[in-house]
Amino acid sequence: MGKVIAIANQKGGVGKTTTAINLAASLAVMEHKTLVIDADPQANATSGLNLNPYSGDGNTLYEVLIGQKKIEDTVQDTEIEFLKVIPSHINLVGAEIEMLNIDDRESVLIGELSRIRDSYEYIIMDCAPSLGLITVNALTASDSVIIPVQPEFFALEGLGKLLNTIQLVQSKLNPALKIEGFLFTMFDSRLRLHNQVVEDVKNHFQNMVFETVITRNIRLSEAPSFGKPVIFYDAGSTGAFNYLALAEELIKKNS
Repeated sequence: MGKVIAIANQKGGVGKTTTAINLAASLAVMEHKTLVIDADPQANATSGLNLNPYSGDGNTLYEVLIGQKKIEDTVQDTEIEFLKVIPSHINLVGAEIEMLNIDDRESVLIGELSRIRDSYEYIIMDCAPSLGLITVNALTASDSVIIPVQPEFFALEGLGKLLNTIQLVQSKLNPALKIEGFLFTMFDSRLRLHNQVVEDVKNHFQNMVFETVITRNIRLSEAPSFGKPVIFYDAGSTGAFNYLALAEELIKKNS
């Protein structure tokens, strides 16, 4: 049965989508069957894997959540062997309202995922920068959550709220949910603040922090505009090596 991992943080701009795309691509390069689910109405993971988020073909996560499509009918190929994606669409922004009358609306996704989990080793969900119903669905359906953290003061401020939400999901909806780890992104070793924040968080959360750190890297920033994960844009870049190391660390933790 595949492991389902949500990439979540209600703060925007901390590297959730970058992590979802590049971790999934790294796992796929290692020949692990991987599925990306784009659970963010901004659909950046969709376009970052070179799919058109405005295609309007009706095969997206939106149709799954409102009961118009079965999840297996929305899985699409990417240009990468071993990697598939369930795309997002701007319509997803209205799904939370449309789901209000659905029974057990927090658990729609877990029921759908149960039919395809055995087809993949890893299912990576890119969550929206909010703690709304779609993100709660993702956390309810997940085995664990990776929390990308930018090593700056304001990025840390919102962690308490996210951890409270995770605890609420654990107590009410998904007692098996675990924190896979905190992942530092956009790290610059030249900045004293970044080093201090990393040290403080590691002291506080200890083994819940990934050893791998994602450093600032221009190639990593450029890759999405070409619709490619960084490993296929510049395999020799620091960003590519960082995410391969993260994939290896994740596999080791779960072996």
